[in-house]
Amino acid sequence: MIAGRSAPASPGVRRRDQTTFRPRRGDSGMTDDPPLVLDIDGTLTRPDTWGIDPRVFDPLHEWNGPVVLATGKAFPYPVALCHFAGIPERVVAENGGVVYTGDEVFYTADREAAQAVVEEYRAAGHSLGWGEADTVNRWRETEIAINLEQPIDPLCEIAAAYGLEVIDTGYAYHVKDPAQNKGDGVERIADHVGFDPADAVAVGDSINDVSTFDVVGRSFAVANADDAARAAADEVLEAVHADGTLSVLERIRSS
Repeated sequence: MIAGRSAPASPGVRRRDQTTFRPRRGDSGMTDDPPLVLDIDGTLTRPDTWGIDPRVFDPLHEWNGPVVLATGKAFPYPVALCHFAGIPERVVAENGGVVYTGDEVFYTADREAAQAVVEEYRAAGHSLGWGEADTVNRWRETEIAINLEQPIDPLCEIAAAYGLEVIDTGYAYHVKDPAQNKGDGVERIADHVGFDPADAVAVGDSINDVSTFDVVGRSFAVANADDAARAAADEVLEAVHADGTLSVLERIRSS
């Protein structure tokens, strides 16, 4: 694993000016709600169709405690979701490959090996399956995602030759460093923000959420979760996608 891959201005770290951000309640250190760690796809999404469920925006904005978005998506996606939800930008992206504490960006892996896997996969006659523009990978910096309709066996074989793994999140096959994971990113953000991960609540749906469940105090798998997430969670919810997540938030705030 490559810790702290260099950025243009400072090795391993990028600083971002957020002086224009207007803090909301819950950022002062005085919080009523526990820290919250949320996956995106399968967790904040609509139960019956594609996309973010708009019902999650108000609860996230009103949450009186730190919120961390931990996802397999490329870095810009969770940052944009934080921006439009009106919450501080604290994200774990690319399955832990990119971690943004709100002040600094850390890289825990490098795309070079994953890119080599992709080139060999393409040379064998396969495609990533996203079309020419490929906005799924265009801004991805530490891993590569392949459409689930593409053959996985040759992908796994090639990835193994480069010391990488392939995980199926239910939304894509991710070619990644085995060491990169969401849980380590959550711990880094917790250390920076100043909360104990053991006090945090997490909701997720996939194998890539297991490491998050391992570091937080309470973990919930939505009803659409895969077997790995179900086994790792403290509780499997009765409702799917955002319905399940919203039920947890409501339960916490009413307790």
